[in-house]
Amino acid sequence: MTNSTGRRVTANLSLTLDGRYNGPGGPGDFGAFAPYVTTEVARDHMTRIWEGATTALLGRLNAEGFMGYWPPVAEDDNADPRDRGYAKWLVDTEKVVFSTTLTEAPWERTRVVNAPAADVVAELKATGEGDILVNSSASIIKALLSADLLDRLYLMIFPEIAGGGQRLFDDGLPASKWTLTHQETGELGEVAMVYDRVR
Repeated sequence: MTNSTGRRVTANLSLTLDGRYNGPGGPGDFGAFAPYVTTEVARDHMTRIWEGATTALLGRLNAEGFMGYWPPVAEDDNADPRDRGYAKWLVDTEKVVFSTTLTEAPWERTRVVNAPAADVVAELKATGEGDILVNSSASIIKALLSADLLDRLYLMIFPEIAGGGQRLFDDGLPASKWTLTHQETGELGEVAMVYDRVR
């Protein structure tokens, strides 16, 4: 595998204390997350995530949700400047959407791929510059953890136990060591953390 550019592969995800990225109601159950996503710490964390990234990797469901919600925020003068900054970045950046059903992208600066995440990341790392951010898409994050291709994890931990829902860290992942490079705690007990892969 060629890795001449030194591009980092990063990923962000929010988790409950019991390690879940959605609640027992399924993929759309974010009840345990809602109180925390607009806190100062969460918004500052969001800015940290995208600042160095030039490519966003998204699963189809996330892409549809994000591109349905964020573009108007980019134009909204009343929105929090950090939300506006993220929204503008998402609209303007190169996007790669993983899908087995979409044949063409309904969004600008987007290409649709139906290929293993590890192969797509290897191809992206061979050209260009800037971080490759897996933007809250757990299925892609899991695939890259399995292939040990993630260099940085941006995690938000929310102080709730969901009691059900999907977990990020499944059994069977290869063992790996990480170093904590940033940590911040918010008023509601939410914790923003940045972990870098030790290689």
